[in-house]
Amino acid sequence: MDDTRILLAHGNGGRLMRELIADIFARHLGNPLLDTDADAVTLPILDGEPMLTTDGFTVQPLEFPGGNLGSLAVHGVVNDLAVAGADPRYLTLSALIEEGLEVDVLDRLIASFAEAARESGVAVVAGDTKVVRRGEGGGLYLSVAGLGVKRAQAKLAIESIAAGDVVLVSGPVGDHGIAVMLAREQFGLSGELRSDSASVLPLTRAVRDLPGLKFMRDPTRGGLATVAHEIARASGHSVALDQNTVPLRPEVVSVCDMLGYDPYFLACEGRVVAVADASSGGDILSRWRALPEGRAASIIGRIESGSGRVILETGLGGRRVLDELEDDPLPRIC
Repeated sequence: MDDTRILLAHGNGGRLMRELIADIFARHLGNPLLDTDADAVTLPILDGEPMLTTDGFTVQPLEFPGGNLGSLAVHGVVNDLAVAGADPRYLTLSALIEEGLEVDVLDRLIASFAEAARESGVAVVAGDTKVVRRGEGGGLYLSVAGLGVKRAQAKLAIESIAAGDVVLVSGPVGDHGIAVMLAREQFGLSGELRSDSASVLPLTRAVRDLPGLKFMRDPTRGGLATVAHEIARASGHSVALDQNTVPLRPEVVSVCDMLGYDPYFLACEGRVVAVADASSGGDILSRWRALPEGRAASIIGRIESGSGRVILETGLGGRRVLDELEDDPLPRIC
């Protein structure tokens, strides 16, 4: 029997499944609240208003410069809670494993998941594993739910966005999308660009007390432009982005120019897009730039009265409409 790869028997509820859970999941994720023999867990009473989120994660390749599926899954859920103004507390993890996945790869990914969870101050309190037949999965899919406690003093409501507000981003956009693509070595390209996959908790904690802050979002699938479309639909106003002030790494620009990608639609996994009234924009910017995670933060646009469009003001002084994303330019990246 091959003990270096996941077998269908690892999901049958018997000895191999019990050993897999003990040797990998419980070993890396163990804490006083995690009971792998129980069907449910009792949590301590929260000291504030609870906030709940859930997400699924898949990426090819499973490991890429700057991260992997394990750390990505933690950051994705932690960041969803963070931009909602919460401190994350607990996670649940469901792993859908494809037959044939190397056990060492699974061990590395779950170890990375555990490390990212510890760094974000969250505990995994429940979980589940399933094994699917070879060819029916992408190696490993992770489904994660997160429970947090609301801490924001600002009233974060997309409906409160008004004409004259400013739009900010905490750092360069498109890094994750291009890093994953380069890791696939598609089109004969390779490079050293690293994904921005990281927790945004330091960024959100730094500004969530400001009364002029109206909205925060992490621009994952669909990138910056998709968040801008979300703002435009909800507010009824237009979002004007300034091409000269949107931070982009030269590597991202080069690959996009070569292959025809639009960097404004590429996923990020460690950035925050925020909207605030004009008087608070400078304060947010200075607080972010004081952090290692926010050194390249920038005010990148404004909210304009009118038609609910997303407009890019180009470096040549023109204006072009960024239509809503329809195709999937880089599948399976988060």
